[in-house]
Amino acid sequence: MKTILSEKYRPQFHFSPKEKWMNDPNGMVYFEGEYHLFYQYHPYSTVWGPMHWGHAVSRDLIQWEHLPLALYPDEHGAIFSGSAVVDWKNSTGFFNDEPGLVAVYTSHDTYPGTDRARQRQCLAFSSDKGRTWTKYSGNPVLTDESKTDYRDPKVFWHMDTQRWIMILATGQSATIYKSENLIDWQFASEFAEGSHAGFWECPDLFPLPSGEGKEKWVMLVSLGDTGDYTEGSRTQYFTGDFDGETFVNDREKDEVLWLDHGRDNYAGVSFSDLPDRRIYMGWMSNWRYANQVPTGEWRGAMTFPRELSLSAGADGLHLIQKPVPEIQVLRKAGETCHDLFVSAEKHAVIPLKGSLMELNLEAEFEGDAGLELMILHSEADRTIIYYDPQSEILSADRTHSGESDFSASFPAVQEAPLKMKNRSIRLQLLLDSSSIELFGNDGECAITGLIFPQPEESVLRVASRGGRVHVKSLELHELSSIWKRKE
Repeated sequence: MKTILSEKYRPQFHFSPKEKWMNDPNGMVYFEGEYHLFYQYHPYSTVWGPMHWGHAVSRDLIQWEHLPLALYPDEHGAIFSGSAVVDWKNSTGFFNDEPGLVAVYTSHDTYPGTDRARQRQCLAFSSDKGRTWTKYSGNPVLTDESKTDYRDPKVFWHMDTQRWIMILATGQSATIYKSENLIDWQFASEFAEGSHAGFWECPDLFPLPSGEGKEKWVMLVSLGDTGDYTEGSRTQYFTGDFDGETFVNDREKDEVLWLDHGRDNYAGVSFSDLPDRRIYMGWMSNWRYANQVPTGEWRGAMTFPRELSLSAGADGLHLIQKPVPEIQVLRKAGETCHDLFVSAEKHAVIPLKGSLMELNLEAEFEGDAGLELMILHSEADRTIIYYDPQSEILSADRTHSGESDFSASFPAVQEAPLKMKNRSIRLQLLLDSSSIELFGNDGECAITGLIFPQPEESVLRVASRGGRVHVKSLELHELSSIWKRKE
């Protein structure tokens, strides 16, 4: 019997369902020592269909326990995306003496007698740490017949105003509501700046420290795939101020900041009720080809958890994202090299002990020569990472990374701007069985992309294009699988 460990393309240290279809992360919340990851799930197929909420928990963001389905379709429709919070003070009246979990989600069906989509916001609650759920008898709690796209509520407690806040995707905008009890909601404001290259989905809104004891608010908005842009679905972000009613963008209204410059990071949101940290996970796919990726018994994976922070630059604040430091528990054998000088004629070749790898590298550029990292997955398959110091562009080329004939949109060179610091850059690369996650300068930029190479012995080749490049340090770690052999 085939095990998960031996399935072709199975992610080994990224979260994926044991079987069938998964997309958006939902209801991510931290409660009593557990990280809860709910997710859009179709238990009867490996393509998108009637949505349920799958469920898994972790105590370290690395090892995940797969739990039974949390929410099923009901008389109000399928269970679309949403969020979960801890109702610490029993504002809902759902609980007795102890706090409990409340899920706020979109129910999706059609208006009676028509084929027009109907999306309404509903509640469910749990008194046993998310193991069982009760739908609120008064569902739905928020409706608006004037809006067809009306979904993906992210809810949080706003300390300054002592109210619950909901940010909701409403077509080409994000609408903010307020409530005393999670049941009765009032309109607060609407935000519609940035990119409108696709319908808005899966918003998030949260504060982060911005230096000198101050904080700024970050809004995430995912853009669905309209078919008009080569990137497919992707995610933008804004920084600004929020007073409990209105979000005010720091930048010009048409300026766009992309969360990730790769093709495969979508619909991500952050964990609620997590003290002192802001941790994010996204769906590692793209609506352009998500239903066609060649993964067999399952489809869908999450990005590795990332810790978010803000950094001030000459042009304003930027979002920084790094793999959570808990990744260190996955590290196995490692090797470190210092002061490698590579060129087009002289390159370093390092055998990789497996298909699971973390690379940390610092390179210094003496002239215009660029740095090339080529992962030779097999004789035929290769992924090429390149940094051009002239344009200050970091790229990840998956045009020959393996299987790609399932979509003409899949072969791509993914590019991100990355400024040098004292003529140097730092790179961190996470390589799994079917993905790469690339971070530049300690999280200043990210490129996330699926790849589907043949599972053979791999080699890393470090070279340059042009003259000499000084690789000041290169650290490689083989990583462990999070799956147990019995699974």
